[in-house]
Formats: sequence, C-alpha cells, structure tokens
Amino acid sequence: MTGQDDIEKLVSKLEDKVRSLEEGSCMDDVILPLHGSLPPEMQVRVFSPPLPECRRFIVATNIAETSLTVDGVVYVNDSGYVKQRQYNRQLACILLMLFQLTIKERVHLIFLALYSVQANQRAGRAGRTRPGKCYRLYPSRVYHDEFLDVTVPEIQRSSLAGSVLYLKSLDLPDIDILKFDFLDPPSSESLQDALKQLYLVDAIDGNGSVTSVGQTMAELPLEPSLSRTLLEANKYGCRAQALTVAAMLSAETTLLSGPSKTVEKKRKLAPPDLPDGSGLGDHIQLLQIYEHWYQTDYDIGWCKGNDLKVRGMMFVRDVRKQLSQIMQKLAKGPLEVLANRERQHRDYRSLRKALCVGYGNQLGERMIHHNGYRTLGFKPQVVQVHPSSMLKPDEEGKFPDYLVYHELIATSRPYMRNVCAVDMKWAMPIMNKVKTLDINKLSGGIDHIQKNSEEHVPDIYKKEVAITGLPGDRESRIQAARERFLARKATK
Repeated sequence: MTGQDDIEKLVSKLEDKVRSLEEGSCMDDVILPLHGSLPPEMQVRVFSPPLPECRRFIVATNIAETSLTVDGVVYVNDSGYVKQRQYNRQLACILLMLFQLTIKERVHLIFLALYSVQANQRAGRAGRTRPGKCYRLYPSRVYHDEFLDVTVPEIQRSSLAGSVLYLKSLDLPDIDILKFDFLDPPSSESLQDALKQLYLVDAIDGNGSVTSVGQTMAELPLEPSLSRTLLEANKYGCRAQALTVAAMLSAETTLLSGPSKTVEKKRKLAPPDLPDGSGLGDHIQLLQIYEHWYQTDYDIGWCKGNDLKVRGMMFVRDVRKQLSQIMQKLAKGPLEVLANRERQHRDYRSLRKALCVGYGNQLGERMIHHNGYRTLGFKPQVVQVHPSSMLKPDEEGKFPDYLVYHELIATSRPYMRNVCAVDMKWAMPIMNKVKTLDINKLSGGIDHIQKNSEEHVPDIYKKEVAITGLPGDRESRIQAARERFLARKATK
C-alpha cells in the first residue's frame, strides 16, 4: 500500500471481513501493519513466526521492497500504486502524490512511475523460503511497455539549493553553476531556481559570489532556509528557540493519530494536552512541544501519552545537541532550551522575524475574500493552509495576512505545511531583491568575471588582451606543451 492511512483502512477492512466469516470456515488469521511510522515494538511483530494453523496478513508500504525481508511470505499482492516525494521546479514545491504506476506524465508535471526494477523487487518478496506467487493488479502490457527501466537520479528530482550553496562555498572563480559538469546533470531550470533561493536569503550576492553569511550557512548540516534562520536568530537573541525549531523540522517529527480517531478529528484537533502554538502557527507549536518535553526531563511516557513518536523525539534531541555544538562557534551566551524565558514575549516576535528572513523565498499573502494564499516570489500560485496546521483565524474567521511556510505539498491540491504568521514589513526588503535579480550574474564563472573586468579596463589594454588571446597563439602553446610532454616521456 502507499502509506499509513491506506494501511490502517485496509487492516480495518480485513479484520471486519475475517469477523464476518463463519467460525471454522478458514484458518486463524493475524493481520499486521508495517510502515516506517510504527514504533519498533510494533514493527518487530511481523518477524515473529505465526502460531500453528495461523495465517499472517502483512499490509506494508514499499518499505518491504528492499529494506527488510520477512520469512515465510508465499503470496504478494502488488497494488500498482506508489507515493513519492518529488521537488517540482515549476511550482517550487514538493509533490507528494498518489499516482498509478503506469503514469509517466500528467498535465505539465512530470511524475515518477514505478520502475520495472521496483516491480521485480516486490515480486521477489514471494517465495524466498518456499514456492510462491506475486499477483500484480495491472496489465502485463503496462509492465513491458510503460514502466521506466532505470531509476531517475535523486539530483534530478530534488531541490538543489543546498548542493549549489556547497559549490558556491568552494569559492572557485571558474565554477559556472549553469555549466557545471554534473555526473547526472539536473535541468537548467532547477539550477536557476536554486540560485534564486540562495540570493533571496543572502547566501550569494548579486554577482553570484558567496557571502560571509552563505559561507557560514554551508557549514551547517541543514537546508539553506533553516541555516539562514539560525544565523538570523543569533542576531535577534533567540538562538535557543531557533535551534529547537530547526531540529524539529529537520527530523520531520509529526503527531501520531491513532486509527480510532476520525479523519475530521485528525485534521482539526491536536491531542488535548499539547500546546496550540499560541495561534501563530506550526513552528511555534513545535517549539512549545519540545519545551514541554524538556520540562518533563525528556519523559518517554509523556510522548506516548500525547501520541508523539518516541524515536522521532529522541532523534530531535540528538540533532539539537549537535546543532548547539556547531552554533557555539558563532553564538555568545547560553543555548539552553529555555534560555531567557522570563524575557520572552508571548508573540515570539524575534523568532518569527528570524523565520521570515530564513524563509524569504517561501512567503504567502492571504487573498482578499477568502483564506486562500498567493505565494510571493518568482512564480506566484494560489495555495491553501494544510488542514493539520495549528494556525488560528481571528474573530472574523480570517487567517493572518502574511505567513511563511516550510514546504509546499501537492496532494489533492497545493498545501502549505508548517506555517507561521509574520509581518509584511519584515518581508519587504526580501521582495525588493526580486526586482534586481540577474540569473546570469548569479551563476558566476569565468565568462562573467571577464565581462565585469573588461568593463573597467582602458581600451589600450583591451587591445593587448585581444592580441594575446588569438586562437593561433593558444594552439601554439598547446602544441609546445604537447612536445614537452612527449620529450619527458621519451627520456624515461
């Protein structure tokens, strides 16, 4: 199956079906879910051998393709669907969509179909320890004619802002990002999108050179938006808060809703004992959740009682500790979770200002007549706040006029996930930079450097450069170098 929700629905239907059968009409059954969000003790159950005269039904995501092997599997049902994350440069968002394996293109967006190698992996789960079969719920014609043969490299389906920042941080004058010889070259549009993102968060200047801020950002093991937020928080004096938010977002810790909860409750209500982010959004709620956990001395029982992923929260604690050690080189003063708490305002103003700078290319403006938002940037589009968000409307039922979002997710429609309310006056300097952007200058490289230098060289020197740069002179130098190389080789 494609995800946790689908697995829970199918497990429930299978249990209802088994209960409806007449007693003694079939073997005893045990139905087990298997997905990455399950606690370890729940995942281990699928590896326990079944009781005599008992049949196991294991309902799994594609985690069972290659990540693990379950002994005793005889039959595999391949549904023919897959859910994948893919960064779309045209919408500047992450696509998280369920699509049939046969689809390679839909509208103007390019999706990843299941590859034939993946289908073979699924089939290989059957009959490993005894004869078995795989039932594919799609035509054989699709497998032979429409499946892709090889996996699309991740660099061609991911945001490249972090990779481009690393290349820029090398500070080599001959690196032209748009002409760089990648092993699996991404599209030029993806590289341009990354350059624009870095420019808006001050990682590179208007000429494409890495800034001191960008050099420091490259040292942090975070995506550029979060690393820029940390550096800005260091300036505003809210480092401890920003570290917590960065750790929570980098680990993608989410609330776990039990299968007994209705879809409506799961979308609109958080567990009753958890903070609500003061109505300012999800970043603030993540901060408050971690602070509450810190006050319980990292009690695992508190996480379980509030349907939080224990393993995820422990991972967040480790990530925050590592980030704190790195930030100690830059920050002065304590970096405790609740540092200077008595002086903090309930509106978390400093933290929200830091988030606004860090997410300068991920701003949204509320529409006039409804709670939809228009993204501000290079390719505006109308999006919605994700139903699971903790952002609260005012007395008139309106959301804040402006907000930042951690990512755009396209499922049934484009959604902003993990949002936080901000002031437009904080974002105005960022939006003004869009008007001065020149993508050729941002790319850098020798051609741009020569062009800039020629603009400041007197005509007399330009003529000398032109003479020494004749093709014939270059060829003669190459020939001389070749002769010297052959002469050295002959003497050995």
